[in-house]
Amino acid sequence: MKKFFHILDIGVATINRNIAVFGVAAGVLLAFTNAVLRYVFGTSLTWAGELTNYLFIWAALFGAAYGFKKGIHIQVTILLAKFPPKIAKGFMILAHTITFAYLGFMSYLGISLVEVIMEMEEISIDLNIPMWIPNLVIPVAFAAAAFRAGEKIYEVSVMDPNKVIRSNEEEIIHDSIDKN
Repeated sequence: MKKFFHILDIGVATINRNIAVFGVAAGVLLAFTNAVLRYVFGTSLTWAGELTNYLFIWAALFGAAYGFKKGIHIQVTILLAKFPPKIAKGFMILAHTITFAYLGFMSYLGISLVEVIMEMEEISIDLNIPMWIPNLVIPVAFAAAAFRAGEKIYEVSVMDPNKVIRSNEEEIIHDSIDKN
């Protein structure tokens, strides 16, 4: 079972990272190309603005999901540091559980949104594609982020309570004070 979750972990991380990188790179390239076409040649790609928006939205949401894996989201642990380690650990598990529930709920709502858009048969004006396709990012990215939050629940639950609050922010502050 552990091997399954390890493979799933690598798969989710790879998908999140690659979609985020592709979205940013393609969005910048498309925006640049359209700007050159507009200002140098006096023409433009009518669909480029809409596609650029979708690429950046996908990149941002999948990048945020990947951020859970890397632990780069902001955490305020100053209050938790005041509690005994076991209580702080409990609060961390609670915080990750609330995050998991929120992200899971947003994924569920995203599925509902995609279903409604599919029923309405809404079509993109510039790209001429069904609108459920670009909106599919909501349930998928939020589900990936919920997976990561669930992973954090497990990581904190098996961690030694004395190591739970040793966050990157505190280490950076202590390191910069020691160097000065």
